[in-house]
Amino acid sequence: MSREALKSASISQLKKFCEALREEIFQTVAVRGGHLASNLGIVELTIGLHRVFSFPEDKIIFDVGHQCYVHKLLTGRANRFFTLRQRHGISGFPKRTESEYDSYDTGHAGTSVSAALGIAKARDLKGEKFQVIALIGDGSLNNGLIYEALNSLKILNTKILIVLNDNGMSISPTVGGTHEVLEDLKGGSSSVEDIALFERYGLQYMGVYNANNLEELLPALEQAKSALQSNSVLLHVTTRKGQGYAFCERDPDRTHGISPAKPEKEYSMALGEELLTMAERDNCVVAVTAAMTDALGLRQFFERYPERAFDVGICEEHASVLSAALAAAGMRPYYAIYSTFLQRAFDEIIHDVCGQKLPVVFCIDRAGISGSDGETHQGVFDLSYLSMIPNLVVAIPKNIAEFRAILRKSISLNGPLAIRYPREGEEGDARAVEFGKFEVLQSTMSDIIIYAAGERCVNLARRVMSLAFNEGISVSLVNACFAKPLDYDLIDSRKEKYVITIEDNVLRGGIGEAIAHYLCNSDKQVFSFGCADRFIPHGSVSELMEEFGPSQNAILNCIRECYARG
Repeated sequence: MSREALKSASISQLKKFCEALREEIFQTVAVRGGHLASNLGIVELTIGLHRVFSFPEDKIIFDVGHQCYVHKLLTGRANRFFTLRQRHGISGFPKRTESEYDSYDTGHAGTSVSAALGIAKARDLKGEKFQVIALIGDGSLNNGLIYEALNSLKILNTKILIVLNDNGMSISPTVGGTHEVLEDLKGGSSSVEDIALFERYGLQYMGVYNANNLEELLPALEQAKSALQSNSVLLHVTTRKGQGYAFCERDPDRTHGISPAKPEKEYSMALGEELLTMAERDNCVVAVTAAMTDALGLRQFFERYPERAFDVGICEEHASVLSAALAAAGMRPYYAIYSTFLQRAFDEIIHDVCGQKLPVVFCIDRAGISGSDGETHQGVFDLSYLSMIPNLVVAIPKNIAEFRAILRKSISLNGPLAIRYPREGEEGDARAVEFGKFEVLQSTMSDIIIYAAGERCVNLARRVMSLAFNEGISVSLVNACFAKPLDYDLIDSRKEKYVITIEDNVLRGGIGEAIAHYLCNSDKQVFSFGCADRFIPHGSVSELMEEFGPSQNAILNCIRECYARG
């Protein structure tokens, strides 16, 4: 259906179109992977916004951004939608370089209102007349950045429309006091004070409307558009996450994001298993997460130890300070989080956790190149921003067994620990772990040695070494399983002239740079391989590793050149 036809279509035609869009999304995500339930739930709401407003003249900012699939299908990308999240295909998030209809890139929660205010204020200063809409979920409404933006709404003296898509979910079910206020509003038991909470910021509150019902939704959107002539507006609507597909409606958290092929073993499974065992033995073990209970393997822990399990919603900074305070009061907090989201709590990691040398364990999932979610989700910076912080031990296990061993050992560590790992892995085996000590995996008479950090890089090193061996070149291999502290004793003991480092992290500030700095006054030559100095796009992990990460061919060529030098 064209944009023009969308404006004039009957309600019955729009309903049929909605079901066709749902089927297109379902069929594509089933093959390509992606965010399913959230996009199924927002079909009517996106259709309504495109009918009432005039994009791209008007601007829409999607909070978090993963619920933009319908928007993409409506804005000239339907014939490429089958390339969703594939290398050189369309992104699963809004992308300004992809379409003029995408007015702002979003990938983390809580940014939409700030962005909408900035765009609206620029509009006012330039004397333009378009409308600006921030489409935000109730999960993102928990994020503190939203309230920083709302606090400046009156100060900036501009007008925006905030559409609150309330489905009771983030990735996990929404929690907290804000959630309770919204539940009261939806249930009709709200007080004047609940509505005044929004109106005090300078918003005209309108709600609550069923956004899966076009007959109810379209007049509400028209009314909100009219009200923008005099006020900023918060339009509160409800949707059903997974709408139209029964299994998604039943399990919206488990169908929030799906993969076309699920790996046999994930580090998150091992995390959940080990924390349960540790909690049985030690009443001080607690688990903390920021709205990602299932994705991080914590569901069974939350069910068995609800009094020791804390989901604080999409509030990564708060979760870090909460963990610090729990540790200061004698508990042993394990804060599970994706690498990309931990970036948001950098200040709190420095001052609250490491500054006080508190025994908080950061369990950092999706570290390194994470694949199809693209630039905002690649976890390639954590080694750099964590390794610079005093008091923090940074571990990079070579497999799941070593990850388990580090977790068990962490209970006795008198200080903060960060463990970073990819999504999938092999169980393997592990030695007895000692913090700050590397592991020699293969020692030869060669003049070439590889220090590999983490499972992907150890496996990559082994593949390269096998190819080199076929050419008559032997290489030694070390599992560089701690970025901080480095195993200086082992590094000093090795006599190889040529040192190769491999890491699934940007080179600046990574383990390769640290080893090179340590050896700068020696006669050894260091060659470091890591991720490119750029934001890495979406695609499969294997494609991105070869194109933007430590490349197998580049490492093999380096080994050949070192061998030729003798």
